[in-house]
Amino acid sequence: MDTWLRIALRADIARRSLKVAAIVGTILALINNWDRLVPYSLDFNAWVKIALTYCVPYCVSTYSSVGATIAQSKK
Repeated sequence: MDTWLRIALRADIARRSLKVAAIVGTILALINNWDRLVPYSLDFNAWVKIALTYCVPYCVSTYSSVGATIAQSKK
């Protein structure tokens, strides 16, 4: 677990995951909230859901990057 976390916190992996989260999170937020974004009728709960929408692709990207790094190091 310590090795996994150390790899996950590397600058290159965090930067890549942030880029993926920014792109995919924005697309998902638009898809899921378009009807409320246009009339600007978002409440606090909607903003929390949008923030969590960005967390999911960040976690997925980090998980896959760490897994690929560990698999590569075992070769």
